Amino acid sequence: MSISSLMILVAGPYRSGTNDQPELIEKNVKAMTDTALQLYQMGHLPVLGEWFALPLIEAAGSKAIGDVIFNSMFHPIAIQLIDHCDAVLRIGGPSTGADEMVNVGLSKGKRIFKGIDEVPGTGNI
Repeated sequence: MSISSLMILVAGPYRSGTNDQPELIEKNVKAMTDTALQLYQMGHLPVLGEWFALPLIEAAGSKAIGDVIFNSMFHPIAIQLIDHCDAVLRIGGPSTGADEMVNVGLSKGKRIFKGIDEVPGTGNI
């Protein structure tokens, strides 16, 4: 039995545990991107809030992670993105922001996966 392709928001740590060190943030983004690739290979359409938020934050003139512009856009864009997703996949370690994405997903009736092993394949690969 195959299931339909899902649009799945990958929610994991971005800044958590990094002290805003770029190489550690990059490692977190790589973990989410690698997970997104796995989802794609399973037949789903993965998205990261970062893919939408970061270019807009830069265009809006943000000068540093955590400045007023960054904070006014980073999580709100991901939260808005959840409206267009079928599910949220929570990965990685502690993260207030990723936990917020899960809670928002739950409040909007989205499917929540707590690991990639919980995500069914589509059979359309």
